[in-house]
Amino acid sequence: MSYQVFARKYRPRTFSDVLGQDHVVQTLRNAIEQNRLAHAYLFVGPRGTGKTSTARIFAKALNNPGGPSVDFDADHPDLVEIAEGRSLDVLEIDGASNNGVEQVRQLRETVQYVPAKASYKIYYIDEVHMLSNAAFNALLKTLEEPPAHVKFIFATTEPNKILPTIISRCQRFDLRPIPTDIIARHLRHIASEEGVQLDEPAAWAIAKGAEGGMRDAQSMLDQLVSFCGENITEANVQQIFGFTSGETIAGLVSSLFKKDTSTLLNQLDELASSGKNLSQLLTELINTLRSLLIHQINSGSGREGLSEEIWNELTALTENIPGDRLLAIIDVLSSSEADMRWATNKQLHLELALIRAGQALNEIRISDVINALEKGGFNDAEPPTLTTSPSPQAPAVATPAPTAPSAIPEALPETPPPSAPEVSPEPASPTPEPVAESVPAEKPVEKKPSPRKPGSALSALDRLMEDAPEVREEEPEPAPAAAPEPQAKKEPETKPTEATPTAPPEEDFHKDPLIQDALEIFKGKLKA
Repeated sequence: MSYQVFARKYRPRTFSDVLGQDHVVQTLRNAIEQNRLAHAYLFVGPRGTGKTSTARIFAKALNNPGGPSVDFDADHPDLVEIAEGRSLDVLEIDGASNNGVEQVRQLRETVQYVPAKASYKIYYIDEVHMLSNAAFNALLKTLEEPPAHVKFIFATTEPNKILPTIISRCQRFDLRPIPTDIIARHLRHIASEEGVQLDEPAAWAIAKGAEGGMRDAQSMLDQLVSFCGENITEANVQQIFGFTSGETIAGLVSSLFKKDTSTLLNQLDELASSGKNLSQLLTELINTLRSLLIHQINSGSGREGLSEEIWNELTALTENIPGDRLLAIIDVLSSSEADMRWATNKQLHLELALIRAGQALNEIRISDVINALEKGGFNDAEPPTLTTSPSPQAPAVATPAPTAPSAIPEALPETPPPSAPEVSPEPASPTPEPVAESVPAEKPVEKKPSPRKPGSALSALDRLMEDAPEVREEEPEPAPAAAPEPQAKKEPETKPTEATPTAPPEEDFHKDPLIQDALEIFKGKLKA
């Protein structure tokens, strides 16, 4: 018998052999047991996740010789024909090479024939997204109302290229990328079956390089057996596929966390000179940082194939690094990962990404400012710290009185109300007090220099305003002198505040040259 590669030799034969797709397997098993079988199924997923294998297992379960059953005998001759693609009742069609409308018309004609010896006639179309729009439209009616003995199973990696009218007529199952730990465990199982010694770090390196595809991992293991023989180590995996060891990744992460940019760039230059795949290196670096971030949230998470000693060293370095800094580093590296795909100088992009990642550890974020304010700022639990310590707000509270506008309202309530003359026979005594207190508010006006020209009318008015305070300053002089003598206050009662002892006669005031200049400029007149 000719040699079979691991991907074919260890292909799943029953539902229990399907790994990493429990949600799909459980649904199909329940549908068979409860006799709730649809007429069309669509399997969607990345390459190597088990779409074709699951479709064949489902077809064998439907065409079991004793009727549809979950627990069927995979070694039965009829079911072996289905597994090998030789059954007349299970037709596998390649959508890439049979994508025309003529092929679909032939399929519609053969649908009417009953199965030869099985319960159902099953049409499996792989890469169904390669069918043309005309072929899809020709298949619509048959797909919606097929004969009772017909089942359709479609598989694709690009469901966005399938017409929505086709998808709406199918039950869709999304197959997910297989987890790394499941792939690594299955690879070691295959190695033990083949008599090959496969180290656990080597199995993890292969599983991470497969990126969720079991078929890719099996093909890589087959290639390693041909190269290394019966003993495969992590160094062999790195040598053949250009992967980077866990120790090397840990060294890069350690230099990054220690902010040793010089050592970090030297390590990168050595890896680039040795022919390492820099894109793969960046991917592994991001995955390691992701594992450290998840470890901060959940301490029981896995260590992604790293040895326990290296993992403990990395987690010790990240104890004092906040989670938002790790997120910033991962964000910077992820942005550079997209740029490196089309870049000719990948090393330059990776060097710039590592430098920016180091700067992300040193930059001050808004969260740091908020934390600093919360620690040293106002705290509801310790309010006395602000009241006992001197603060810049204290003088603002103690010194509102010196301002002139606030002094007048405070002095007014201290004086008797306007109705005081009804109680006291001396109504003239309280009136001069507000006038005397208002003088300081007008003194700043005297000190301001006048910017007007000497010959202008405004300069004449300014001089009048300068003379006015001098007249008001002489008004309160007789009031304090007459305060202790009640009889002397009767004389000021007959003299209102309109006239002052120092005021010039009315005729001389009208003849003042300043008044005359103002009348000429403004063309005004004096009323008698």
